[in-house]
Amino acid sequence: MKTVVIIPARYASSRYPGKPLVMLKGKDGVAKSLIQRSWEAAKAVKGVDAVYVATDDDRIRDAAEAFGAEVIMTSELCANGTERVADALPGLPHAYDLYVNLQGDAPLTPAWFVEDLIAEMKKHPEVQMATPVLRCDALTHANFVEDRLHGRVGGTTAVFDSSMNALYFSKEVIPYTGKTFAEGDLIPVFHHVGVYAYRAEALEAYVGWSTGPLEKYEGLEQLRFLENGVPIRCVEVDGRGRVFWELNNPVDVARIESLI
Repeated sequence: MKTVVIIPARYASSRYPGKPLVMLKGKDGVAKSLIQRSWEAAKAVKGVDAVYVATDDDRIRDAAEAFGAEVIMTSELCANGTERVADALPGLPHAYDLYVNLQGDAPLTPAWFVEDLIAEMKKHPEVQMATPVLRCDALTHANFVEDRLHGRVGGTTAVFDSSMNALYFSKEVIPYTGKTFAEGDLIPVFHHVGVYAYRAEALEAYVGWSTGPLEKYEGLEQLRFLENGVPIRCVEVDGRGRVFWELNNPVDVARIESLI
């Protein structure tokens, strides 16, 4: 199954302008941009035939090409990452069987998260779209709760049915528990990982639908699939002791730098 990873990146983020070019310093003292670290995460995935950065901004293009990435320029009118991935398809040299959207703000995404997602899509050819979910550890859950208490829009949580098909995604912490958890507790909250795998048909359908109310209120692109009756397969992944977090707000820089 030929698979391509596309990293959508835009400069004009409403919450954090210029986010893809924010420098993140690792424990080795080396500073790299967010987009470079996300690209390196994508390049580490086994079974992927190509990796591209998709952007509408010359600054991001120049930075990405400087560290060796292949770049596809896309429209400024793309409303979210899924639309940008769909818009990048004509710029690819040929068609692929599977298109993976690895969000450009998730440099902590382990390669096996994406590999597990690809494996699920290979195993179930009827699934049109899939995304990983990760059971929260105590630190991640506490970060979610802290963000909401301070009015910050941080990561996303997911709930799903017994067949692992998504019921809902939210910027709120769902399900509500009202509890504080300790390390080792089995926490019933799942962190949605910002990676999607699609068949071409799903992407083509997506751009033909208008934005629904749930997508508008939550600001979550994947809800457009649910609002149009397309199931989203949730793939539970194992953190293997690693903490996963995205860069959503300036406060996340320190969180991520402590982990890289």
